[in-house]
Amino acid sequence: MADHSDALPATELSSPLTVAIRQREERTLHLVSEALNKRLAMLAFQPVVQAARPDEVAFYEGLIRIADPQGRIIPARDFVDEIEEAQLGREMDTLALELGLQALCDEPGLRLSVNMSARSIGYPRWADALKRGIEKDPTVGERLILEITERSAIIMPDIVQVFMADLHMKGVSFALDEFGTGYTAFRHLKNFYFDIMKIGGAFIRDIHATPDNQVLTGAFLSLAKHFDMFTVAEGVETLEDAEFLSGLGVDCLQGYFFGAPTIHPLWRQRNTQQHAG
Repeated sequence: MADHSDALPATELSSPLTVAIRQREERTLHLVSEALNKRLAMLAFQPVVQAARPDEVAFYEGLIRIADPQGRIIPARDFVDEIEEAQLGREMDTLALELGLQALCDEPGLRLSVNMSARSIGYPRWADALKRGIEKDPTVGERLILEITERSAIIMPDIVQVFMADLHMKGVSFALDEFGTGYTAFRHLKNFYFDIMKIGGAFIRDIHATPDNQVLTGAFLSLAKHFDMFTVAEGVETLEDAEFLSGLGVDCLQGYFFGAPTIHPLWRQRNTQQHAG
């Protein structure tokens, strides 16, 4: 019989690191919950420009931000992993969609992408928000792009396919976000209805000097062309990378080289000035 006299009590099995991680996650969930309940959230808009004409914006991506009690703006990347599978993830998707739809109504010339998880497809509040937004303004559907990550889409491919087919009939477009960093099998990819492939920044940064990334991105472009998808390179931060990607045949570019996400986009500044005048 094994001797368990030296075994640690269960209460001692949690290391200080494990406890610290758990406490951080709990603080994050509380912070996000409070911000969403009080609607202390906003979209930051980042331009996606045409590779052939970088001075022309193809569309903007609306990235959700929340404010903490001190008024600091916190990007979604700092908390999205903790809430992705929770109810808070659905609430965040709903608020992001509502803010995006409002922006589209406020600015008739705007085309905007908003992020969502496939888990939100069956969430009633999210679905109701989308329905109301499209019915309120008949032009909204054709100006809205919904971004779904690879890892999210592959969770429930059959449901995603039906959902996308239905919304395509209403003019909504879809972008496959962070392509190359997830788990989408090619057998599923051919059954989806994505209009845009957004190539993850991990393959884009310093691509002009990284042969491996050049080969992989070239393969992604060939795949996108085969499935008749528009391409966007994410995470473009230098002129050298922008010029290389343009020469490679990428349709659009997105990254800090062309503009950081801002809660004060140009069209809102113009509208504020017009009202002030």
